[in-house]
Amino acid sequence: MHSFPMLFPPRPALTTESAGARFAGALWPTFALASAAILAVGLWASGEVGRQRAVGALAEATRTDARLSVALTRTILEKYRALPFVLSSDGMIAADLSAGDAPALDRLNRKLETLAAGTRAAVIYLVAMDGIAVSASNWRDEASFVGNDYGFRPYFRGALDDGTAEHFALGTVSRRPGLYLSQRIDGPDGPLGVVVVKVEFDDLEAEWASGGKPTYVVDGRGIVLVTSIPSWRFMTLGDIPPARRAGIRESLQFGEAPLTPLPRRVTDTEGADAEIADIVMPGEAGGAATLDVATPVPTTGWTLHRLVPLSPEIDAGVREARLVTLLALLVAIALAAILLYRRQALRRGIARERHARLELERRVAERTQALSQAHDRLAAEIGSHRATEGALQSVQQQLVQANRLAILGQVAAGVAHEINQPVATIRAYADNARTFLDRGRTGPAAENLERIAELTERIGGITEALKGLARKGRAAAEPTDIRAVVEGAVMLLRSRFSGRMDLIVLTLPAAALVVSGHRLRLEQVLINLLQNALEAVADRGDAGRVEISASDEGDAVALRVRDNGPGFPPGIRENLFSPFNTSKDAGLGLGLVISKDIVADYGGRIEVETGDDGTCFTVSLRKA
Repeated sequence: MHSFPMLFPPRPALTTESAGARFAGALWPTFALASAAILAVGLWASGEVGRQRAVGALAEATRTDARLSVALTRTILEKYRALPFVLSSDGMIAADLSAGDAPALDRLNRKLETLAAGTRAAVIYLVAMDGIAVSASNWRDEASFVGNDYGFRPYFRGALDDGTAEHFALGTVSRRPGLYLSQRIDGPDGPLGVVVVKVEFDDLEAEWASGGKPTYVVDGRGIVLVTSIPSWRFMTLGDIPPARRAGIRESLQFGEAPLTPLPRRVTDTEGADAEIADIVMPGEAGGAATLDVATPVPTTGWTLHRLVPLSPEIDAGVREARLVTLLALLVAIALAAILLYRRQALRRGIARERHARLELERRVAERTQALSQAHDRLAAEIGSHRATEGALQSVQQQLVQANRLAILGQVAAGVAHEINQPVATIRAYADNARTFLDRGRTGPAAENLERIAELTERIGGITEALKGLARKGRAAAEPTDIRAVVEGAVMLLRSRFSGRMDLIVLTLPAAALVVSGHRLRLEQVLINLLQNALEAVADRGDAGRVEISASDEGDAVALRVRDNGPGFPPGIRENLFSPFNTSKDAGLGLGLVISKDIVADYGGRIEVETGDDGTCFTVSLRKA
C-alpha cells in the first residue's frame, strides 16, 4: 500500500472570513430586534383593524335584526290601525251611540267585548262628545273605563279635530302603558263621539327579551316607550329640560315616571345609526361596552334601538386578525432570515474562492514534482489491480463452469426419472409381443409393437421437453382436453402397475374440459402424481384407492389426484417441492419439482393436502 504526500495542507484562517463572522455576529441581533419591533407593530395594527372589522360586521348584523324587529312592530301597528276606522264606519255602532239608552249601550259593550277578544286588543271603548267613556270592552271589570273622563287626552282632542289620532301613554285607570288609536264617529248631524283602541306590547316585549338582546323604542323626544327591560320604561336617552319635563308630568302621559336618563355613556360612534356606549344592565355593578343600533319605525316617529355586547365579537375579531398577521409576519421574517443567511453564505463563499485561487496559484509550481511521483506510484498500483482482476475473472469462469455442470447433472437425473415409466412400459409390451409371436398370434403382437413405437416417440418428446426445460424454454400452450391427458397417463402406467390399476377410480365430467397447456407435459405431471399415489397405497392391498377427478371452477379447471395412503412424513412435507427431497429409497426427489415447474409454465399451480388419512394433489390450470 503506497502512501501519498499531502497535496493541500490545512490553510490558515482567512482574514476575510473573520471579518465576515464579526459582521454576521453584529447583524443577527439587529435583525432580531427589527423583527420583534415589526411583530409588535403588526400585531397592534392588526388588532385595531380586526376590532374595526368586527364592530362593522356586528353593526351590519344588528341592523338586519333591528330591521326585522321594526317590520314586526309595524305589522302589529298596521293590524290595529284599521280597527278604529272600521268601527267608526259601522252604522249600528253610530246608531247605538246616538240613541244612548241602556239597551243600546249594553249592545255596544257586548260587541266591543267580542271584538277585543277576537283581535286581542287590550281594550276598545267609545267616548262621547263630552269626553266621558260610555261603552268599553272591559265593562265587566272592576277597572272598567265606562264613566271615566278622557276629554283631556290628546288622542280624544286630536280625533275630534283631525278625524284620527295616535298617542302613547300610561293608562289612568289600568296603569298599563299602551298606544291609543282613535277615530272620530260622524253622524248625519255631526260628530257623535270617538272610538279608541288601546294596543299593548307585552307579547312583543317578551319576544325581544327571549332573544337575549336588549331592545327598546323611543319617541321623538327620546323617551323609552316599549322595551324588553321593564325598568327602562319611560327613561330617556338624554337630559330633558325641566320646563318640558314639567309639562309632560302635568299631561299625565307617563304618570309619575321621573324621566331619568338611561344608564349609558356614549364612547364612540359607528355611523349615523350606531353608537358604542357603556351600558349598566339591571342587576350588574359595572358597565359593559355595547353597540347601540338605531332604526326608525316608519309612520310613527319612533326609533327602535337594538343593543348587542361588543366584547365577545371584538375579542374574536382581534384574535383572528392577530393570528393571521402573526402567521404572515413569521413567514415573511423566516424568508428574510433565509435570504440574509444565503447572502452571508454567498459572501463567505466568494471570499473562500478568492483565497483558494491565490493559494492554488502559489502552490502549483511546488506541487508539480509531487504530482509526478504520485503518478508513477499510481501507475504501479493500476498494474497490480489489473493482475488481480484477471485472476478474479478466471475464478469466476471456473465457478460458472462448475454451476453449469451441476445443472447438467440435475437435468440428466430428471431425464432418467421421467423416461423410466415409458421404458418400463416398452419392456412390458416387448415381452408381451414376444410371447404373442411364440404363440403365433401376430395381431396382438403387431398391436404391442405399435404401442412400443408410440412410447418411443413419447420418450423422444419427453427428452425434447426436458431439454427445453434446461434451456429455460417451454412447449407452446395449446387447447388440451383433460380427458386425453388422463387417459394417456393411465395408459403409460398400465404396464408398470398392471396388478394395481383397478385401484384407480376416474370421476370425469361428461362435458369436455379444455385447458391451456401441452398434452405431453401435462401427462408427465399426472404420471408423477399417479405414480406417487399408487406407491403410497401399495401396502393397503385391495383397500387402497386412488381417485382422479376434474371439475370446472369458473376461469380454471381443477384436476385432483387423491389417495388414502399414509400421507407424507413431516420432514418431507415441509420441503415437498424442493429438489432431491424424497421419502423413497430409489427416488430422486425431482418428480414434484418438475411437475410444479411445468404447471407454472402454463399459468397454473399445484396445491397439496396431506394427513394420516391420505394425500390430495390439486392441479389448477387456466381454461383455453
